[in-house]
Amino acid sequence: MKKYGMHFLHRGAIFGGFGPIILGIVYWILSMTLDDFSLSGKEVFLGIVSTYILAFVHAGASIFNQIDHWPIPKSILFHLSTLYVAYTVCYLINSWIPFDWKVLLIYTSIFIAVYTVIWATVLISVKITQGKLNRRIIK
Repeated sequence: MKKYGMHFLHRGAIFGGFGPIILGIVYWILSMTLDDFSLSGKEVFLGIVSTYILAFVHAGASIFNQIDHWPIPKSILFHLSTLYVAYTVCYLINSWIPFDWKVLLIYTSIFIAVYTVIWATVLISVKITQGKLNRRIIK
């Protein structure tokens, strides 16, 4: 498990910087499109730190899908849970969604639906590719 923990940290460190870059692009677009867009230093700092952590966790969590001795449902559950907690905390801390149970229920439903569609697409693509490779080997 130590090996996987080190891979988690390594991947997170490599890709963590993309969060603040994306945040900067979003802030830039908002400043270009909204007449009265302003942020305090605290809001900018919080956005930078939280999106760095979000990108770090997102990149690191990909290790769960590569732990060979775990069944697929377990790795998907760990991946989903890690991303859900990271995104939810980031969105709540930055007030991108309000702390309201109805909003959180809608957010959770959408998050799980989108996650399911993405992973179903990935699994179907892998199965199709696997089938094509197996047919080539058999020929």
